[in-house]
Amino acid sequence: MFDAVSIKTKSQIEIMRQSGKILRDVHLFVGERLEEGMTTLDIDKITREFIKKNGAKPSFLGYGGFKGAACVSINRQLLHGIPSPSVIIKNGDTVKIDIGVLLNGFHTDAARTYAVGECDESYTKMIDCAKRAFFEGIELADASHRLGDVCSRIGEYIESKGYGVVRSYIGHGVGARLHEPPDIPNYGIAGRGIRLRAGMTLAIEPMITMGDSEVEVLADGWTVVTKDGSQCAHYENTVLVTDGRPEILTL
Repeated sequence: MFDAVSIKTKSQIEIMRQSGKILRDVHLFVGERLEEGMTTLDIDKITREFIKKNGAKPSFLGYGGFKGAACVSINRQLLHGIPSPSVIIKNGDTVKIDIGVLLNGFHTDAARTYAVGECDESYTKMIDCAKRAFFEGIELADASHRLGDVCSRIGEYIESKGYGVVRSYIGHGVGARLHEPPDIPNYGIAGRGIRLRAGMTLAIEPMITMGDSEVEVLADGWTVVTKDGSQCAHYENTVLVTDGRPEILTL
């Protein structure tokens, strides 16, 4: 039997708005400071400090045994990169930073991909595509559509631009748990899936590759990389479904 999708109350939504604001601000704070020569552990440290200073907790810290407040993934790494003092960010790198914030019992989740320094133009175009795919999808994230409408729109947009759609990792509901129903793949069939309802809170997160879309997990048990070594991008926000335009809680 499938778990029901959680519909948030007004008070719960307000907590998630506050959590989302902190998450938006920590991404802005980290993004403004990101530069070559930093380690991925440096990014993790400023993330932890910022979230704590704002009266919240990092959702990822200790989740399933993860040791960081932020997932920091470089170049062919797509997801779940473990912060390390020995991984140094270089000019031309693409850096994926995924952060969650827990405030008063509710989580929000958001990710960004950054181009560091003099990054290849093809990489910046890929990063832009992942972001645009998100906004294409949420055009349909309201109570008049089904989940498959959102998923299919994202996948079709990505593939129309010549990129690979990662299928083994997907978005998800978010709220009292970091990962809640429903599953939100970045591909699908329009008109299929659950009917969206006002009060649903969804972590929608296009994940794309410049080459083959197949990924694998490294020996550390966490870091997800492209199998063919190609560059990749990740863009995510927590979205509130309404009867009208969706509300992005982490922007």
